[in-house]
Amino acid sequence: MERHERALRAEATTTTSQRRPLPKIEGVRHRFVELPGLRMHVAEAGSGDPVLLLHGFPQHWWAWRKVLPALAAHHRVICPDLRGAGWTDAPPHGYERDQLVADVVALLDELGLDSVRMVGHDVGGILGFRVCLAHPERVRQYVAVAAPHPYPRVSARMLPHMWKLWPMFATATPGLGPVLLSRGRQRFPRYLMTAETSDRDVWSEQDIELYLSRLRDPARARAAVALYKSLALSEARRSVAGEYRSTRLRTPTLGLYGVVLYGGDEGGGIPKGLGGYEEYADAFTMAHISGAGYYLPEEQPESFVSHVLEFFDAA
Repeated sequence: MERHERALRAEATTTTSQRRPLPKIEGVRHRFVELPGLRMHVAEAGSGDPVLLLHGFPQHWWAWRKVLPALAAHHRVICPDLRGAGWTDAPPHGYERDQLVADVVALLDELGLDSVRMVGHDVGGILGFRVCLAHPERVRQYVAVAAPHPYPRVSARMLPHMWKLWPMFATATPGLGPVLLSRGRQRFPRYLMTAETSDRDVWSEQDIELYLSRLRDPARARAAVALYKSLALSEARRSVAGEYRSTRLRTPTLGLYGVVLYGGDEGGGIPKGLGGYEEYADAFTMAHISGAGYYLPEEQPESFVSHVLEFFDAA
């Protein structure tokens, strides 16, 4: 009974939250898609060959605002809010890896799309890799943006940099994560977005407020933590433990990165901290976008779009 009442309260909160106005971009259409057990918000623009964009943490579809119009000039661009994020429902459960993958596949089914090109950033990038592994027939090409692949090469050289991961553990601390994300002046989520950027001015105060305002909903703050724990922490443990080394990444993949946590760009080569995928992937290339930190689509949108379209056109 208590669990049922909590679910009803979460549903009521989500419904109220969804009535808040959506930010506008010319040419962008919005709809709510009914999936099994989830009402998902989708922003969409353009026409033609479909491209699915999966946002990162602690953001939502607005993260693609600077690149959406340019991509939509060439493709039908589909930007869902992941479970619990943005204007999608924030149920109390369903944030496990397999369910999150099922959400993406259900969205493609509902939109009548047999296969898509896909781009994923941060936790959306981790989810994108899992979709490629579980359903390779649904993804024609994949661009992973600042997202760890499933086959990391663990090195002692990484240890001096591990302190930089403290926000990961603060977010995942039981009881603390939702409070840090939603309460007071929300300095923590603001820090998450501004500390790892090459230029903090890439976000206006209105942009930051669009992200922070969604997290003030307690149900969404809890959902954000659950999503993050599942995709960032649990999947990191699985990857480091070698769980995915029995799989093969058959989807042609481009990895885009800016500033790297584990060392520099090593004279233009791929940092060793990003390697390890070579014997497990059919076609995986890496590219560095200079002048960018972690939020590449917002920091260097023109370069980002150029890399993505060039990769798509090469198929």
